[in-house]
Amino acid sequence: MGATHLLTIDDLSAADIDELMRLTDSFVEVSERRIPKVPALRGRTVAFLFYEDSTRTRLSFETAAKRLSADTMNFSVGSSSVSKGESLRDTVQTIQAMGVDGIVLRHKSAGAPKLITQWTDGSVINAGDGWHAHPTQALLDTYTLRQQRGSLTGMRIAIVGDIKHSRVARSNAAAFTKMGAKVTFVAPKTLLPSSLEPWDVTVAHSIDDVIDEVDVLYMLRMQMERQERSPVPSLREYTRQFGLTAQRFQRLNDDVLVMHPGPMNRGVEIAADVPDSVNGLVTDQVRNGVAVRMAVLFKLFSTTSDPSFSKPTIAAPAGA
Repeated sequence: MGATHLLTIDDLSAADIDELMRLTDSFVEVSERRIPKVPALRGRTVAFLFYEDSTRTRLSFETAAKRLSADTMNFSVGSSSVSKGESLRDTVQTIQAMGVDGIVLRHKSAGAPKLITQWTDGSVINAGDGWHAHPTQALLDTYTLRQQRGSLTGMRIAIVGDIKHSRVARSNAAAFTKMGAKVTFVAPKTLLPSSLEPWDVTVAHSIDDVIDEVDVLYMLRMQMERQERSPVPSLREYTRQFGLTAQRFQRLNDDVLVMHPGPMNRGVEIAADVPDSVNGLVTDQVRNGVAVRMAVLFKLFSTTSDPSFSKPTIAAPAGA
């Protein structure tokens, strides 16, 4: 991973992803310590610019930065000059002038993270841009599956739901296929992108067509906030055709894994008790998100003299 930014999964080769997975192993160990903090990024400053609401991603990045001993600068749109009409460019340049080493950006407009690379000297990490990409979500999901199965090679993964409006679906399909998995998009035609050319995936129009043949069911919520008009007759009808209901869950093989990026609409795309079952990996995804984002931050912002970053020097703090 020689780039100074992480904007999409396309920025990474399979070897880069493998390297980040190994680095994540180190930070999983750090997170399990009594005092889960290391001085790896002491003296570095990371700014978090979130123009969209976020719980998991924002808290995960903030926790990751603090565990690496980085200083953080948090930007809240509601209490900033954005409400007075300040542009994204002026906001970025203002923050840059205060002295930051990098920016983590979430924005409703696709391409915004790439755009701001022109206005900052620091590294930029895409924390989600419109429908376009969410690379760290794809990395944490890849790590979670590797943790469970050792490898994604030959794994059959169905991504089910609102593919059209999902940056997670796009990034995950790219990451999973790079690592050797076979991905199927499962959605009604109204919830599929106009072109599937960028992804090496197959398509199914019913969850019942794939449920007996997959190793992983990756469920997505209906992103009502991005839909101009309803793509399905009703949520009840959507659940009937595409939801992982309690009845469908009973049909799954015992070793099928269930994932969801959150936030979940329990009772719509996924039955209320499924995420908390032995098959559900939702909590693992959240937990691994911190370690994966520690790896990404370390990779981009560390000043270590080791160019490979394959085995960082991570000293435990006194008393750890």
